[in-house]
Amino acid sequence: MKKIIFTENAPKAIGPYSQAVKAGNTLYISGQIPINPTTGKVVEGGIKEQTEQVMQNISAILNESGFSFSDVVKSTCLLSTMENFALMNEVYGKYYSKNPPARAAFAVKELPLGVLIEIESIAVKF
Repeated sequence: MKKIIFTENAPKAIGPYSQAVKAGNTLYISGQIPINPTTGKVVEGGIKEQTEQVMQNISAILNESGFSFSDVVKSTCLLSTMENFALMNEVYGKYYSKNPPARAAFAVKELPLGVLIEIESIAVKF
């Protein structure tokens, strides 16, 4: 059975998609961008501040769903430029200090609202 996940502690979807969908024991989190859910605005600062906000948004969705970062098995990181890769890793790595998930990271031409990063994740409860 498919269950739509929504929390006020993460940004509302800005298109026809859900923050996350739970199917069985798997949680699919839509790409999160660095929007502060309280203000509805992109956070100020560079890649470190934006990555931190994205990870906080993912955390809020995981928590709403009864999952945690230890349940994440795959992440995809989309960056506006690979020049931000090392600094993004510094922040990202704080959330996955043990047994990090599989991951892909790509530089893309453009991201929504001109942000520097977007991350989507998949979590599984075993």
